[in-house]
Amino acid sequence: MFYSYVDSPVGQILIAGDEEGLKHVIFPTGKNAIKAPRDWIRDDEQLVEARRQLAEYFEGKRKDFDLKLAPTGTPFQQAVLQALRDIPYGQTRSYADIARAVERPKAYRAVGAANGRNPLSIVIPCHRVIGASGSLTGFGGGLTTKKVLLDLEQKFK
Repeated sequence: MFYSYVDSPVGQILIAGDEEGLKHVIFPTGKNAIKAPRDWIRDDEQLVEARRQLAEYFEGKRKDFDLKLAPTGTPFQQAVLQALRDIPYGQTRSYADIARAVERPKAYRAVGAANGRNPLSIVIPCHRVIGASGSLTGFGGGLTTKKVLLDLEQKFK
C-alpha cells in the first residue's frame, strides 16, 4: 500500500492506495484518525492524481472526483457508498434519505454505521449526511471537520 499526504483546511490528510485504486482518505483528527502503518510505503508519485484532485477540491475548483476507487465493504456498505457519491456537491441528505436510496427505508441506523465506515472521506462525501433535524451528527474526522467541509462547499457552490 502506498501513502501520501494532502494539505487541507483541517490539517494534513493521509491518503493511501495500491494498483486497485484509492483505498483510504483519513483525517488527522477524530475517531478514525490513524498514522500510516509500517508496512505502507510513502510514495507521493503513486498518488499524484488523488493529491491533485483533493487540492483542487479544497481550492473550490473541483466538485466531483474522477479517481479509481477501491473501497472495501459488504454489498450493503457498497450500496451506501454509491448513494453517498450521488449526493450533489453543496447539498446534504439525511440518513433516512440514504436508507430510501438503497431501498432499505427502515435501515437508517445501518446506513449510519456504513457511513461511519467509509474509508474514502471527501471523495465519497459522507460529510454531506446530516441528522433528520438538519443537525450535524457523528463524523469520523470530528464535527469541526464536517462543518469546515460543508462550509467550504457552500462557499464555492
